[in-house]
Amino acid sequence: MLKLGRMNLRNILLALPIVFLASSCEDPEQEIFSQIDPDVINNTDDPVALQVLLAGAYTPLIGTWGGHNSLWSMHEVSSDEMVIAQKGADWEDGGQWIRMHRHEWLPTEESINNGWNYIFGALGTINNLIPGFSANENTKSELEVLRALLYLWAIDAYGNVPIITEDSDDSTPPNNTRAEVFAFIESSILNNLDNLNRDNTYGTVNYWVAQAMLAELYLNAEVYTGTQRWEDAANAVDEIINSGLYSLAPNFLSNFSTNNTGSVENIFVIPYDQDNGQGFNLVQMTLHYASELTYELQEQPWNGYASLEDFYNSFDANDARIESFLEGQQFAPDGSPIEDISAEATDPDGPRLNFTPEINMLEPLSLRQAGVRVGKFEFAQGTGQHLSNDFPIFRYGEMLLNKAEALWRLGNDGEALDLVNQIRARAGAEPLLSITADEFLAERGREGFAEGWRRTDLIRFERFGDAWWEKSSSPEFRELFPIPQPYLDGNPDASQNDGY
Repeated sequence: MLKLGRMNLRNILLALPIVFLASSCEDPEQEIFSQIDPDVINNTDDPVALQVLLAGAYTPLIGTWGGHNSLWSMHEVSSDEMVIAQKGADWEDGGQWIRMHRHEWLPTEESINNGWNYIFGALGTINNLIPGFSANENTKSELEVLRALLYLWAIDAYGNVPIITEDSDDSTPPNNTRAEVFAFIESSILNNLDNLNRDNTYGTVNYWVAQAMLAELYLNAEVYTGTQRWEDAANAVDEIINSGLYSLAPNFLSNFSTNNTGSVENIFVIPYDQDNGQGFNLVQMTLHYASELTYELQEQPWNGYASLEDFYNSFDANDARIESFLEGQQFAPDGSPIEDISAEATDPDGPRLNFTPEINMLEPLSLRQAGVRVGKFEFAQGTGQHLSNDFPIFRYGEMLLNKAEALWRLGNDGEALDLVNQIRARAGAEPLLSITADEFLAERGREGFAEGWRRTDLIRFERFGDAWWEKSSSPEFRELFPIPQPYLDGNPDASQNDGY
């Protein structure tokens, strides 16, 4: 079975243009644009040749996941953990991020269209590649499960989406129901499990990544289909636990460091690299303009994403995970305090750069320094716009919480509590004596901040429509994002989600 390592993937990136051209995400027709004869693909067992070909399926995932104004941004800014406040002309952006925070987004939002294009652009690439691997059963299975991962993101964000495979020939496919998409994801995984590598490969789909996908799918099955699958979710996590391949890293933040390749906890990652795998630009997205001095950055940050005060306050002071935030006075490498020479006269902290939990307002004149910033991922000194931290998509700590929640919902409070307290012990937090729905949701937030889980968790706990800071309660149809208007305009057979 092919193993594609992080360094191999980076070295292969420059070769990809001669291997394939991705089809447009707005044109579901599948074509193969390969300069390599399919017979060569089907008959080769050269691992280097297969690496080059298979890398073409993974590189689109690098895309915009870790960047601004796409799927990750949608999940985070629509939740109760993160916000982009408008600072005068900065971050006005046509009101998109204000609407995203208040659950008033429109089908025409740029981010919603970008998220759709990210998913379906990557799907198009995979569908283009699958026919060339028809005789390579293991690799074909890997591609089909990777495609299922993209549909897992699609079913969660957009719900009723078209199922497009390598055999699809309808240029204007109608939407499938969410239940149909669920069944497609499940069968795509289960039908290919036996062909997947059971080694601990890095950055590629293997048997354990597939089990993590099943755990996520089944944990949210009631939301997606109306039918609970808690026991199936717990069983999928047990497969990962019993493998012995993964464990909790002693240092929580090591999973998000610049050099996090060796993490014993990360099950599947997007392998970002500031040179050959660009797109993870959180350093720009969250840091204050003057933070350029703190980290000796090559480019000035944008001063955007910050945490909501109530979410930040859900962390105890002795919980190591509170280091996921940048709070308080900011300093230069030599220890001297940094000043924001353009700080507002109304800022009670004055010009010295001080990240405060309180944000004075959402819009139009949020203070430049207001809000603690996202510090969960290490910002290497002297970095450019793009980070080299690999982004964990599935993590062992998350899987333990998935099993704990499934058991708790099945009435097994004791074992669920033990698993939650394993997570808390690693963070140095006091063990819980009992657990409620509110405490479970809070614990998932403390563990998964900035990893793209929060919106999904809030929906599953029926809290996504709640009122929070600068947001009124929102209707249930907002639990799905709309199908993007540009896609609807180009596909007369597609339909919009209810409520839009």
